Amino acid sequence: MIKKLLIGTTFVTTVLIVVLLLGLKFYRPPLSEKYGKVDVKLFVGNGEGQPLIVAFGGSQGGNTWAEDYWAEARSKFIQHGYALLAIGYFKTENTPEVLDRISLDAIHDTIMTISNHPKINKNKIAVLGSSRGGELVLNLASRYKDFDAVVALVPSYVTFPSVTITSNTSAWTFNDEELNYVRIPFTAIGSALRGESLKATEIALENEDEFAAAIIPVENISGPILLLSAKDDALWPSKYMSDKIVSRLTENNFKYHYEHFSFDGGHHDTMEHFGKVFEFLDNYFK
Repeated sequence: MIKKLLIGTTFVTTVLIVVLLLGLKFYRPPLSEKYGKVDVKLFVGNGEGQPLIVAFGGSQGGNTWAEDYWAEARSKFIQHGYALLAIGYFKTENTPEVLDRISLDAIHDTIMTISNHPKINKNKIAVLGSSRGGELVLNLASRYKDFDAVVALVPSYVTFPSVTITSNTSAWTFNDEELNYVRIPFTAIGSALRGESLKATEIALENEDEFAAAIIPVENISGPILLLSAKDDALWPSKYMSDKIVSRLTENNFKYHYEHFSFDGGHHDTMEHFGKVFEFLDNYFK
């Protein structure tokens, strides 16, 4: 009798686990009521006709480039004659709470509106982003011709999913349609749950044929590109993914200047190499 009860309990438990996993696989969270909203803060110097740098943070959310931590870097941009527009696209007061189906159209339209500022040269706009923000700027510049240079720090070469409990929606939308994204396989879930982000990403990227449509069409970008990657990146393989971007640009005979600088250090060490960023912008954008 006890044996039958144990077998029955095991069966019910297994069924519940299967139902839970299937529910997680197919559940799509509702679109945020703040969909299409962004937060911005503009920093300008005293000159006229300042080229505009539009800066994005990564998966930590908030308006990263408006925070005190980046004050010194912002000041350097101003000193170099650039205006800087800091954009928060999720986890701010007026934006979606999580990185889920963020509207590229809303970001683009906001940038173009602010570029009408009397001190800004609206014909000189560069986008700069780190980590998921690097993925963002590559996607953005691949779809709009208004951006004249791209700086992608420790970026991805593909679109990844949202940062939700199910991760079965895209991180981005374009024309209110979700971008194709890399679907996280079950084989990567264990690594993700253990906090092994690099391993989980490497597993997800093992079969490129399965996510070819999620590869960012960087060859459509209308200006020079700088990629910075970390040789000791513990969050995701930014050097490998930057190399993949370079390969795609080469294969498509990309007509603008592009370069990939891979530094000794980790995912969060990009600030130490901003001399490379200013050198690139001054030579190929400004």
